[in-house]
Order: sequence, then structure tokens, then C-alpha cells
Amino acid sequence: MQVIKYMFQPHGDDRGQLVALEEFKDIPFKIKRVYYMYDTGEGVRRGYHAHKNLEQILICIHGTCKILLDNGKEKKVVPLEKPYEGLYVANNMWREMFDFSSDAVLLVLASELYDESDYIRNYDDFLEFIKESE
Repeated sequence: MQVIKYMFQPHGDDRGQLVALEEFKDIPFKIKRVYYMYDTGEGVRRGYHAHKNLEQILICIHGTCKILLDNGKEKKVVPLEKPYEGLYVANNMWREMFDFSSDAVLLVLASELYDESDYIRNYDDFLEFIKESE
């Protein structure tokens, strides 16, 4: 499994740092939805799903967290520790977010609007979907 991380260009001076993101320039898709997670309790895991079509970029803009990526054949844990680093999560990829620092804010840029029918929330269904997609 290839893990794709984007290193965004921070711009800063003595006033602080700024990262600007543009669709199709810094992000490989049209951004249709943005959301973020914060105040995630100690030991909490989030995600536990895949998408049939949706693509995402995950950016831990404050604090740290880890992402488990699973393509049905291989699993990798990817740490997110810098606010200028984004993890690309393709469709057909099971994901779990965990090990959030107490100050973590995980920003998600999504290629599609929310659509419950795009979610695969059962792991066995995910494996079957991957098998049928091959």
C-alpha cells in the first residue's frame, strides 16, 4: 500500500504561520465538504468505515493523532504530527483515527458532500466490496 502525504507550504514570519490550500493545486480534488474533530477523549477511536467514492485529505492542524489505513490486504498506521502535512485517503480504504493528543484538532477535506449511501460501515462488507471491485 502506498501512503500519500502532502507537505503544504507554510508561510510565516515573526507574526506566525499560515498555510493556504487550493483545490486541484494543493489538494487533488474539488473540495465539497470540510469538517473537523476535536475534544476526542483519551483512548477513543473514530472512523471505522470506508467510502465507495469519496476521497479525503486529513490534516491534524493542532496536536497529534494516528490513522490506520487498510486496503483489505495491507494495514498501515500513519502518524499525523505537523499542521502542514496532509494524508490522502482514497476511496475503498478503511480508516480508523486514534491516539489523539488532548489538544488534537483533525481537519478533513472531502471530495463529496455527505451521502450515507457512500459509507461502508461494516468491516466484513468492506472486504466483500473490495473483492467484488477487483
